[in-house]
Amino acid sequence: MPHYICATCGTQHAETTLPPEHCDICEDERQYVGWDGQRWTTLNELRATHRVELRPEGPGLTGVGVEPGFAIQQRALHVAASTGAVLWDCVSLVDDAAVAALATLGRVRAIAISHPHYYAACVEWSRALGDVPVYLHADDRRWVRRPDRCIVHWEGERLTLAGGVMLIRCGGHFEGGTVLHWRDGADGRGALLSGDILQVSQDRKSVSFMWSFPNYVPLGATAVRRIAAAVEPLSYEQIYGAWWRRNVTADAKPAVARSVDRYLHAIAG
Repeated sequence: MPHYICATCGTQHAETTLPPEHCDICEDERQYVGWDGQRWTTLNELRATHRVELRPEGPGLTGVGVEPGFAIQQRALHVAASTGAVLWDCVSLVDDAAVAALATLGRVRAIAISHPHYYAACVEWSRALGDVPVYLHADDRRWVRRPDRCIVHWEGERLTLAGGVMLIRCGGHFEGGTVLHWRDGADGRGALLSGDILQVSQDRKSVSFMWSFPNYVPLGATAVRRIAAAVEPLSYEQIYGAWWRRNVTADAKPAVARSVDRYLHAIAG
């Protein structure tokens, strides 16, 4: 039986004979059902019309996206950590060519995902990369649409994956909203991979925060202060967001501090 993929959010579901009636992730108020109604595809159908594209995104970071754009259109990141590469966030399409290309950049030892909107085809990616573990925060366990033995529901506020690679629970957009800190990223100055827990703005000099991005629901002050407190102890020069080139490439830590102050001032008024 196929594992159907929601065409709006890109999440792969547990196998069923017929497409599911609903996508719970899209019916949540943080997301939306497509304007033409609920639509489904499969991995084989995607492979016939789309391809995986790899592009350099920064020092030791390679973007993994789907072309032409599909669903939310995020791109993942291959983190070439010296103690074992990590795939950060995920996309809905995987193929042999992409897996082979990533292997030349450093064998992926683990997958980690920021929040449920980017769970995508994480089980398929785990299989293709050699049954590597997929780390999802336990606070978001109920959003997993395709349960599998590869999924590790980690708990707490921090988890070290490899030397210099750490997951930090920030909450916010989702209860288990997570960022990845790579101590050796940005040529040793530190990099923060934020998904859209800290959303890199269009000016690429600031970040912002939302409970729902497509439905324009802001995040409250308490949640934003929690995010700021979670990342404040970290050293980082750059931030890598969720889409191609949506990155803050210099002075990222003070940019976050300014962004938090600006956001809190805006919602207070």
